[in-house]
Amino acid sequence: MSFSEPCTLAVDFGGTSIKMGVTAGDRILATADRIPTAMFESPQAIIEAMIAAALNLRGQFPSACVMGMGMPGWCDYYRGTLYQLTNVRVWDHEVPVKELMEQALGLPVVLDNDANCMAYAEWKLGAGRGMSSLVCLTMGTGIGGGIVVNDRILRGKRLSTGELGQTSIHYQGKPGPFGNRGAIEEYIGNNELAAEAVKRYAGAGIVKTVNECTPRDLDEAARAGCPIALQLWEDTAEMLACLIMNLMYTLVPDAFIIGGGVAKAGDLLMKPLLKNLREQLFPMHMEELKILPARFGAEAGLLGAGAMAMDEFLGQGVLERFKKEEVAKALC
Repeated sequence: MSFSEPCTLAVDFGGTSIKMGVTAGDRILATADRIPTAMFESPQAIIEAMIAAALNLRGQFPSACVMGMGMPGWCDYYRGTLYQLTNVRVWDHEVPVKELMEQALGLPVVLDNDANCMAYAEWKLGAGRGMSSLVCLTMGTGIGGGIVVNDRILRGKRLSTGELGQTSIHYQGKPGPFGNRGAIEEYIGNNELAAEAVKRYAGAGIVKTVNECTPRDLDEAARAGCPIALQLWEDTAEMLACLIMNLMYTLVPDAFIIGGGVAKAGDLLMKPLLKNLREQLFPMHMEELKILPARFGAEAGLLGAGAMAMDEFLGQGVLERFKKEEVAKALC
């Protein structure tokens, strides 16, 4: 595909920085410098910085015909509004992101939750391509999720479906941020896993910091035979199996696609995970169960936001209009 063909401006909004780029299918054609969110004093200032970066990218890629934006928190996909962001202190009220970006860029804009965008990338372009139903889990600082049912992203009445990290694995467990008890990301997010590792090492008379107990560190330690690290992966697998078991009985998707730092443990996680699931699922469910590693890593957010936007507007004739405009320019 040449750069003269239709492509998409894409945004992957993180709690500490914003990634922006240009996508075409499963390729990222270009990226802008990351925008650190902490340097801004208001949502409007953040919006203006994104507009400036987007205008610069569009100058380099005039064939960009639509923009896709993945943002954390509660996004109103239909209205294009983003509500309060817990990880960005200054973003404490509702902002009509879609309207503001469309006015500034003169392009149609699609806004959705960032985990939905990651799931969309895996569904349309990655490990779940060709499937009609799947659950995508991203295991990093927290646990994000996106659900596809009958070839549609499941968004729910209040557009907040897929907050899988807040689902409970213990009704008397640790309190979550909304009063929910036993939320799984209170146990096996990267930070929680590191803190538990430090505690267990200390109990064995070994001093380690949380920075020495990342998923990669624990992976290496387990493969070297460390019993503490091995047991941590066993326990992580048992807790993850509880979540997958509940989702399997509820949805019976074609596959579960798992990405993120914790998921990179491979067989250290997968072997005990499958063992736990075999002990808890109907045999016919186990026969149909597929658990696949995500195809994309950190680039999933950009690719998913871009693909979602392009697919959304293809059905509205944007691509056809774009091609007609290009022909008209060529004739002038």
